[in-house]
Amino acid sequence: MTGETNSSFLFECYTKLPRVPEKLLPRFRKLCGLRYIDILLHLPVGILKRVYRTKLSECLSEEISVLKVKVLRHQAGRNRKSPYKIYVSDTTGETLELVFFNNGAWLKNSYKEGEEVTIAGTVQFNLTEKQMHHPENFPKYKTLDDICGVTPVYPLTAGISHKVMCNTIEAVLKMAMQEKFVEWLPEKTLEEFNWPRFMAALYHIHKPENEDCINPHSPSRLRLAFDELYAWQLALSKAREENAHLEGIAHSLENQKLREQFYTNLPFELTGDQKRTLKEIDADMGHKSPMLRLTQGDVGSGKTVVAFGAILTALQNGHQAAMMAPTEILAIQHFENAKKWLEPLGVRLGLLTGKLKAKEKREVKKQIADGEIDLLIGTHALIEDDVLLPSLSLVVIDEQHRFGVKQRLKMTKNKAPDLLVMTATPIPRTLALTFYGDMDISIIREKPPGRQEIDTRVFSTEKLEDITASLKRIMEKGEQVYWVCPLVEESEKSDLAAATVRFEYLQQFYEGDVALLHGKMKGKEKEEILESFRQGEFKILVSTTVIEVGVDVPNATCMVIEHAERFGLSQLHQLRGRVGRGSSHSTCLLVYAPPLGVYGRERLNVMRETGDGFIISEKDLQLRGPGEALGTIQAGRMFTRLADLAEHADLIPQARDLAHTEEKLETRLKTEPFTTLFNIFQKAEATELIRS
Repeated sequence: MTGETNSSFLFECYTKLPRVPEKLLPRFRKLCGLRYIDILLHLPVGILKRVYRTKLSECLSEEISVLKVKVLRHQAGRNRKSPYKIYVSDTTGETLELVFFNNGAWLKNSYKEGEEVTIAGTVQFNLTEKQMHHPENFPKYKTLDDICGVTPVYPLTAGISHKVMCNTIEAVLKMAMQEKFVEWLPEKTLEEFNWPRFMAALYHIHKPENEDCINPHSPSRLRLAFDELYAWQLALSKAREENAHLEGIAHSLENQKLREQFYTNLPFELTGDQKRTLKEIDADMGHKSPMLRLTQGDVGSGKTVVAFGAILTALQNGHQAAMMAPTEILAIQHFENAKKWLEPLGVRLGLLTGKLKAKEKREVKKQIADGEIDLLIGTHALIEDDVLLPSLSLVVIDEQHRFGVKQRLKMTKNKAPDLLVMTATPIPRTLALTFYGDMDISIIREKPPGRQEIDTRVFSTEKLEDITASLKRIMEKGEQVYWVCPLVEESEKSDLAAATVRFEYLQQFYEGDVALLHGKMKGKEKEEILESFRQGEFKILVSTTVIEVGVDVPNATCMVIEHAERFGLSQLHQLRGRVGRGSSHSTCLLVYAPPLGVYGRERLNVMRETGDGFIISEKDLQLRGPGEALGTIQAGRMFTRLADLAEHADLIPQARDLAHTEEKLETRLKTEPFTTLFNIFQKAEATELIRS
């Protein structure tokens, strides 16, 4: 590595772009990013291949042909809806019609009669004439070498044309190639994989000679993907180091009377995976450095029982614990479970959510301040400024993947508490290594004894009446039904069945036995409906996906998911997990609207064939991409822009190995060229990005 520094030009926020009107700059910023480097990281998603032909007779119908032609005449349409035509001829005199489906008066300057122009487009061979619709028209200073060959196709937005995007990227690339750029990858790594240097990789992608610019396994694409994954792994290493330097609490594991009593009272034995996970948690909690552990467990695998065990270890040591859930419904459910299992052991409980009345909040906060609460359960209200647990030693986060050091320290005035994150969304190994590489991971695969596999069947909407009639048999057995719809109300742009419409439909058959639940209801109203359903007052709950996470009604044995083809695999699996929570036989009916597309059919087949959430998550990654495969909780938080985790999974261990071999990581991260690497991928504040 050299002591040189990289130019700051690429990391500047642009206030203007070459040949781009100022009014378009906000669209560029939204589409690409704020900096010049973001323009270059806006990579192509396809290609155009232009082929020069000297005459019309050589053109092929499936290619984009480049022709030099002479403009003969213009012909305006009979009215505004008629096409505007320009007649041109090649060197042999053969005529070609250029067709424009708009007012073509503005074309007279671009296509002056009697002049030669260079155009490109697909020639359509009709019975009596040859036509080219809306051809590209190239300025005279463009040579055939500039025009012909492979041209990248970029993601666009309204107001930014392909031509404007290509010209902008070309101009920024030209400026960047004149700058000195210090390489951050070791020479041996570049040689081992035969990868180009960073700027050379960008040049090959934006100025391609062949289709490699869109091939995820081309040397240039692999190089850039590796850079991003490498930046991630360095950031994760730094986050892990910072966590290790924090002063935590070493819990004694000798006296576990509370926990032993809790597990003795359970009506079932812990599974082998649950016992192993508890041992891993115990090992972490016994150390002085704070625990940072992610526990993955499929729906119904018993993660909460494990979490309660960890909580009791903290309480047995004279400390406090907090348990945070993403929704009020889930927080209340955890509170009710804790009242059932932990309160009889003498555990003092508190519930704090954002929707509590001001008087109720004040009372809970007073109990916290007076040390009258051992376990505080709630939503994000737990990290409000005036919520302070003076002896907090463990934070359990359910279905909220990121919770930073700052948030933990905010809840206590003493040492950094241990952190246990639980997720019921099985995460593929590639995603876990990329996004949670700073955390230790425990996996609970086994289901508790007595849990049965859910019988999953697929039906067309044409069988809707039969499905409706079949619910009677389930209800006669005293069991209950979920019916899930994707929308709350009808939309002019969608033919999806709305929950309100399905509720009214089912009321015709089972009046008085049907309840409706959706996201637009107030929190108290939702909880009242769910509680009534739990108590068996209603036999059918028509709902949107608000029931996706955490709702637990063991008596519900049938799940109907309408328009199942519109859901992703992980979401379907989460929804299906709402049934099969008791010992009775359970069924999931996936109802689709024909015709069923290829990907829709594949998703439904996967659901029918397996109940293993880890297999489903891997398939979901292949079919939907990493952003969606992480589940709805992670929506909008997909951080990779160059690496395709489905295509570049093999690079992740290599990036980790290189990051872990760096000597004196803290020192190196403050020097060139590593600051450049973080600047490029906007990970200069690595810990802030990853830990919060």
